[in-house]
Amino acid sequence: MPRFAANLSFQYVEHPQFLDRFAAAAADGFDAVEYLFPYDHPASQLAELLARLQLQQVLFNAPPGDWQAGERGLLCRPEREQDFERSLAPALSHAQALACRQVHLMSGLLPPGHSREQLKPLVVERLRWACEQAAAAGVTLLLEPINGRDMPGYFLNRQDHALELIEAVAASNLKLQMDCYHCQIVEGDVATKLRRAMALGVLAHVQVAGVPLRQEPDQGELRVEYLLELLDELGYQGFVGCEYRPRAGTSAGLGWLRRWMPLQK
Repeated sequence: MPRFAANLSFQYVEHPQFLDRFAAAAADGFDAVEYLFPYDHPASQLAELLARLQLQQVLFNAPPGDWQAGERGLLCRPEREQDFERSLAPALSHAQALACRQVHLMSGLLPPGHSREQLKPLVVERLRWACEQAAAAGVTLLLEPINGRDMPGYFLNRQDHALELIEAVAASNLKLQMDCYHCQIVEGDVATKLRRAMALGVLAHVQVAGVPLRQEPDQGELRVEYLLELLDELGYQGFVGCEYRPRAGTSAGLGWLRRWMPLQK
């Protein structure tokens, strides 16, 4: 049976205070959470909140550079080597404090005048270094292909490109974060991509959302029931993150989950 994590950056935004979203998710029956970034709050405060609500932290992102200025990761930016290396320390520190074993390492926007192939050796080298640091902290780093409609110019768009990097780095703590929403928009054939990642032993985290509007996954191009049944069939043991924007209130839109997860009434 799939295990689900509420995404507190996308869900429960009807609670303006970020910290209030943890209790809202727990009240609806979630026992795990993910979100974009933890760094605006002391790790000790987040850890206390997780423990009190009996929630498991399953994923967050490493610092992406200047998010407000449009940066979406530093991994592929040749001129930001020191910033990239410095960014890993707070991610690993928070991961240990929150007992979170997985951190998404955002790839960044492709620099002008560079191609993905040109930058691949640099990215592989940086990933090897990052994986060594993360291994010492007991953390697995994840790569996520993101579609170019939501994030124009992003370095990593396709599942096969992520798998190429994982193979080239050859570190046991570098895995795939597969967002079915992004995959469907870029290339489709989502079930085959899930099967391949599972066969290679690299699928560590899955996220779902409806396509094309990124709302609840009970409408649109993807049949979420089939994909969740497939994950069960394949023996997937990770979490399924609910990274979508609710149509009209998070709790009201959780009906699609009733088959899979007991919800509070």
